[in-house]
Amino acid sequence: MKKHFRLRAALLSLVMLVLLVAIWQVATQPRQPAAAAAPVDAEYAALMGQPVGNSGASKKTNGFPTPAQFAEVAARQLSDPFYDRGPNDKGIGIQLAHSLVRVAGGYLLAMLVAVPLGFLIGTSPLIYKALDPFIQILKPISPLAWMPIALYTIKDSSISAIFVIFICSVWPMLINTAFGVAGTRKDWLNVASTLEVGPLRKAFRVILPAAAPTIITGMRIAMGIAWLVIVAAEMLVGGTGIGYFVWNEWNNLSLSNVIFAVLVIGIVGMALDMMFATLQKKVTYAE
Repeated sequence: MKKHFRLRAALLSLVMLVLLVAIWQVATQPRQPAAAAAPVDAEYAALMGQPVGNSGASKKTNGFPTPAQFAEVAARQLSDPFYDRGPNDKGIGIQLAHSLVRVAGGYLLAMLVAVPLGFLIGTSPLIYKALDPFIQILKPISPLAWMPIALYTIKDSSISAIFVIFICSVWPMLINTAFGVAGTRKDWLNVASTLEVGPLRKAFRVILPAAAPTIITGMRIAMGIAWLVIVAAEMLVGGTGIGYFVWNEWNNLSLSNVIFAVLVIGIVGMALDMMFATLQKKVTYAE
């Protein structure tokens, strides 16, 4: 029954994909340019590389790509993803690697801070009350709002991006860890106390297994936010990364490359989420 349901869902997804591609194809069909265009429309068409008025071109030559044009660009990018022809011309693989390294650095730092501190907050109501005002003030601040401060103090764009990932990843992990630890069943803790289990062993053998599903949920949310933020951060700081690739290709008026990069961002984000979803299933138990 479950296998049949998955097959039907996959077929429905395939039908939706075909429908979207068909709409895309119809929407990007070449068309005759207008004989005369308003100044604003003419300026926009010139910016996008489209013919303006009686410029000699009979049809739309580029701009938003057709599915065939996009497939051609995607095949070219994937055929050599690690080429390096200078600062502003690197393959999608190199740009993606830079982004993943930054995300990994900031995320691991956040995990090293958030999980132990979340344990402490979850086990101590006093520390929770003391730290709660700071958490409530800092949590709503947009991670990108920290970028100017990071650039001024750190004076390195890559490390500043790592700091932004750290500051956006720490809150979901901290809050979910504290919630999971505080929600550990009291009878389990009472049994551990009856057996005179030490604090360290109680933390690893009782509290951590009970709180693990909630902690992994926080880590999963944090990874989604981190991957979302790194793209915007790299657009601001420039240099390397998938976000910079998107911005640079937009400046080059290559919408095909922009759409390809957006698709890559989505696929990588989905892969990262699936990784944490698998981990979450492994640590979740049925009562």
